[in-house]
Amino acid sequence: MNNAAPSAHKDPHIIACAGEVLEGLNEFCRSLRYATFLTDDGFEVASFGGDDKQNRRVASMASSMQALGDAVAKDLRIGAAEYIIIAAETGYVIQMRVPDQLMVLAAHFDAAETVGKALSVVRLAASNMCAMIRREAA
Repeated sequence: MNNAAPSAHKDPHIIACAGEVLEGLNEFCRSLRYATFLTDDGFEVASFGGDDKQNRRVASMASSMQALGDAVAKDLRIGAAEYIIIAAETGYVIQMRVPDQLMVLAAHFDAAETVGKALSVVRLAASNMCAMIRREAA
């Protein structure tokens, strides 16, 4: 994993990449209501939707949930946690780690979207973010 990722919320290039990926995610999936890239230590990198206060709160909570999911998977010896889904009455949130980074994408979709499509677009967005970071590092 990239050890520089916790400071990703201060890196202008990573912030710009995250914004571009979130814009593409919104254009591709109109059921997206909110999304944020966050560092493992709970800092917002970039967000779509929400206000500053909500973005900070969600990043902090999502970071904690990711850590808990990782801990449960480790304790049960089932491998690394791939994603977390929170299902609610009017939609759901999918969280997925950005490959090879200490960053997570958390995205909220309305109930009109299928879980399969939402999971697929979150996986694609996380992969795109990883590719953009790698491309710049090369």
